[in-house]
Amino acid sequence: MIPALVLTAGLATRLRPLSFVRAKAALPVGDQAIVQRILRWLAGHGVTDAVLNLHHLPHTITAIVGNGAADGVHVRYSWEMPVLGSAGGPRRALPLLGSSPFLIVNGDTLTNVDAGALVDAHRASGALVTMAVIPNAEPRKYGGVVVESDGSISGFLSAARPSDGAARPLRVRNTYLFVGVQVAEADAFAALPDNDPSESVRELYPSLIATRPGSIRAFVTEAEFFDIGTPADYLSTCLHFESRIPNPESRLQDCVLWDDVVVEDRVRLRRCILTDGVRIPAGSSWENMTIRVAHGELMKTERLVGELAVGPIDGSTIG
Repeated sequence: MIPALVLTAGLATRLRPLSFVRAKAALPVGDQAIVQRILRWLAGHGVTDAVLNLHHLPHTITAIVGNGAADGVHVRYSWEMPVLGSAGGPRRALPLLGSSPFLIVNGDTLTNVDAGALVDAHRASGALVTMAVIPNAEPRKYGGVVVESDGSISGFLSAARPSDGAARPLRVRNTYLFVGVQVAEADAFAALPDNDPSESVRELYPSLIATRPGSIRAFVTEAEFFDIGTPADYLSTCLHFESRIPNPESRLQDCVLWDDVVVEDRVRLRRCILTDGVRIPAGSSWENMTIRVAHGELMKTERLVGELAVGPIDGSTIG
């Protein structure tokens, strides 16, 4: 099987304040970090070698992954300074990948795409890049990939917003959602300057579509897709994977607890995320909150409660 590059360098600004504590790929989902789930999925499809790119809080990832042996994949790291983006990152990692084509996997989504079938489709088509896509059921939330009848990708749409009014339809025929897994040839990135930031969907791929029509193709699938873009998305994904039986008598309902969390007596929490080292004082009651140890500056949406920074999961301002 071909090697894989897992994109784990991003700043995860939409995931703040959780990404102040860990890099996104290091966030736990059930009993495994996101990056572990990705690596084990890759190993299950025969991938033996992977590269992870690093920039933001890299120690939170390397402490979990190490050399990858525990997850069944030999792992090496591509260090970025500055963060290089979804095209600049692959360009930087080319010397480590060692062969072409290779898989590129976003480090912030979980899916069960059939990686072997994706690779086979890519090789059969002769494309530079083949992107795994599913029908886009939430165009207000996610941007779209425009797929032609021959399977080629002709463009990309940004997410529709309620403020768009009638300016453009919410559903566009032949649009799909990219699920964060693709196969690429090294030639797709080789012409980019090394160590220069660049984005694939916004910059590189539209240029390739214009100069080499048909070089970017879609692999349409019905695979599952779980997003971890925001704290609310993260909580929803965690609750799906944990599949716990609701207990209305529990003092912790639909909550996610990271490492070294202490919850004292007479505490009631519902739909809260408690990050590493949090100690919830006795008598506390919160709902729909992110709770972290207050280090450094607070976000505008957070308030200080003792030693804790507490803010709404949906990012709204606390009244």
